[in-house]
Amino acid sequence: MNWSDIFSCMYTEIALAGVIIVALLYDLIAGGRGRRFFHPVMCTLMVLFIAGTIVPWHSGEMEAFGGMYVYAPVYSIVKALLAAGTLIVFLQSDSWLRRQDTSFKRGEFYVLTLSTLLGMDFMISAGHFMMFFIGMELASVPMACLVAFDKYKDNSAEAGAKYILSALFASGLMLYGISFFYGTAGTLYFSDMAGRIDGSPLQIMAMVFFFSGLGFKISLVPFHLWTADTYQGAPTSVTSYLSVISKGAAAFTLMVILVKVFAPIAEYWQVMLYIVIVLSITIANIFAIRQKNLKRFLAFSSISQAGYIMLAVISGTPHGMTTLVFYVLVYMVANLAAFGVISAVEQNSGGKVDMDDYNGLYSTNPRLAVTMTLALFSLAGIPPFAGFFSKFFVFAAAFEQGFHVLVFIALINTVISLYYYLLVVKAMFINRNDSPVAPFKTDLSTRTGLVLCLAGILILGIASSVYDGISAFSFGM
Repeated sequence: MNWSDIFSCMYTEIALAGVIIVALLYDLIAGGRGRRFFHPVMCTLMVLFIAGTIVPWHSGEMEAFGGMYVYAPVYSIVKALLAAGTLIVFLQSDSWLRRQDTSFKRGEFYVLTLSTLLGMDFMISAGHFMMFFIGMELASVPMACLVAFDKYKDNSAEAGAKYILSALFASGLMLYGISFFYGTAGTLYFSDMAGRIDGSPLQIMAMVFFFSGLGFKISLVPFHLWTADTYQGAPTSVTSYLSVISKGAAAFTLMVILVKVFAPIAEYWQVMLYIVIVLSITIANIFAIRQKNLKRFLAFSSISQAGYIMLAVISGTPHGMTTLVFYVLVYMVANLAAFGVISAVEQNSGGKVDMDDYNGLYSTNPRLAVTMTLALFSLAGIPPFAGFFSKFFVFAAAFEQGFHVLVFIALINTVISLYYYLLVVKAMFINRNDSPVAPFKTDLSTRTGLVLCLAGILILGIASSVYDGISAFSFGM
């Protein structure tokens, strides 16, 4: 393979590295006046990057560096979705980054965020366990810095400490499991290992250790204990990025590895996933009902949503791959819309993030209240919003493979989730408040991000061509 083939194969990572270098140089060279244009410059670069990434450069699989890096068309689609979500996070974080205590750290925010995105891209395209592990660490370490970004307020430093300590423990478990794989199979290449998996007790234990590491990234029960405290303490823009982009990349990577590497022992990891799905959906829904802080509320909601995503993973089929990518897309626009409203209210009301603070929000800020309602309805799976169709597809993918009881349990939990999502809607539209959040006007950047999310919530449910396009690339993998 010559250098031109490597460039076309790794275009996403090379282009993203270029964007990171431009952001770093711009932050170093631009003076005070130049930094005022940092936000539009970065958003423009991200739009150009997404435009070049969303169209697959090749119709089939390709390899680079001896098979350590693997390209497939569906990988380009997933990377483009993650980049689009990052762009929306950038749009919604502009008002926060303009604050006096964060404006001088604007460059660090962009560089750290894009560095995590680069790590996730390497995770997705890994064809070797060491490449996967390096990508995961590249995504995790800068994320800890982002969580602790507001280190002097709102328990951000505490949240960063909890995140990095949990990440280190999960990484240690995963690396321990990977060492067992190498000891029993004699290789760490995904393509070679599949034929050497024989279901020995040591390999089963190694798979459990490996899954524990990714379970942390996806925040599945029982690897979820860091989630609520980290979501609450981190800056809201970082929380939205952590809840969607990181989770989506880890879930997709998990399915690829389970299908490519562990297909010979599918009966073992399907049982493991079965238990984790039931626990994640049920426990998260029960704890979400008790939350009064909206960031903690959405933390448990994200744990529940991760359980639904695993319904697509447990199917282990190309149909399941399609439904997983579509579910991540729909979840991304709905969750980012919800966090966008929380961030806007927080920045313009002196830091109000409790559910009681949203009492009577519709009377003062009706557009934000309607936006939040549509986002929550999509997360709950209410038709005709996109979340209904994404949940229907993951249920269908699991049902086709015979997991009838599991789908029934998930349906029951959907009713429970609808109840606690409606608690927020009730607070905004029905509950009275003698001192509601004062009327305010969001900035243009935040409004643009919210409009993009609303368009996704309303259009993705009826635009069948999106699902069909993802399906074409998934089945061609």
